[in-house]
Amino acid sequence: MKKKIALITGITGQDGSYLARLLIKKNYLVHGIIRRSSSFNTGRLEDIYEDPFKKNKKLILHYGDLTDFSSINSIIAKIKPNEIYNLAAQSHVAVSFKTPEYTTNVNALGTLRILESILHNNLLNTKFYQASTSELFGNPEYKTQNENTPFYTKSPYGTSKLFAYWITKNYRESYGIFASNGILFNHESPFRGETFVTKKITRAISRIFFNKQKYLYIGNLNSKRDWGHAKDYVHFQWKILQQRKPMDVVISTNRQFSVRQFIEECCKFVGWKIKWSGRGLNEIGKINYEGKEKTIVKVSKKYLRPNELEALKGKSIHTNKTFKFKLKYSFKDLVKDMMEYDLKHNK
Repeated sequence: MKKKIALITGITGQDGSYLARLLIKKNYLVHGIIRRSSSFNTGRLEDIYEDPFKKNKKLILHYGDLTDFSSINSIIAKIKPNEIYNLAAQSHVAVSFKTPEYTTNVNALGTLRILESILHNNLLNTKFYQASTSELFGNPEYKTQNENTPFYTKSPYGTSKLFAYWITKNYRESYGIFASNGILFNHESPFRGETFVTKKITRAISRIFFNKQKYLYIGNLNSKRDWGHAKDYVHFQWKILQQRKPMDVVISTNRQFSVRQFIEECCKFVGWKIKWSGRGLNEIGKINYEGKEKTIVKVSKKYLRPNELEALKGKSIHTNKTFKFKLKYSFKDLVKDMMEYDLKHNK
């Protein structure tokens, strides 16, 4: 039986690296797009990376960039993938306020370039997955968000992803492309980038534990998110393209925790009980360390967003009815996985 061919943009990222492993296990030939860099940026693929000269490879990497149509088009024309997973993005919300034009070029127009390439090469049997985001939502009127909740983006990142969402639906309806949106709520893992709040917390707590760092500087402690594990969520990404018809679906845990609770759970993992005092920018978190109170968390104005999205909690209409896959990782499991990794690497 001929192997299915998958193309993953953003393969060196958190989701891309986990998805590549999953597809290789399912006997796919996996192609990935990476940006040219003066240093190797394939660290997350270390255990599955293969020498370029090896025969019968399961993983093949190509240089390309979502801001460059010619590179994307030539790769797609050459490999003619059965499935395309567009996971590449400028995905940091705070950074999108600093670089709105670049964020839009990659996230919005990058998606359009892939869809145009599918059309240009007449690959109408190719299935396309667009990585959408819970940042599309934001209206506090809705305590939970599902596939029918109105969108209300609060950042250039969310707005760029809103264009990507609608252009995916537009090309599906206009040209008959099998194009689906996965509206994934926050999902984390040990492979999360160090500038994201969960990784920033687990890394800082681990470094403080080994006396390598004094404080964790944080933004909005009361911001609430629906946090899942990336290992679970890439299974859903794959399953979305295995459906008979394209769809737009919310993937979430249906549970919600604050940044404050995430910090508390990380502290609990290393045997600390954190106490909070003060308000606003003056709030601090203290632990009992060798019989004395020790401040380890401070709030910084630097990490507050210009337009804060206070709370997100997903509740999919389709998930339980459509997919025969249940989440394996709980909130505590996620924290445990991330803390074990960072403690090991900071020891």
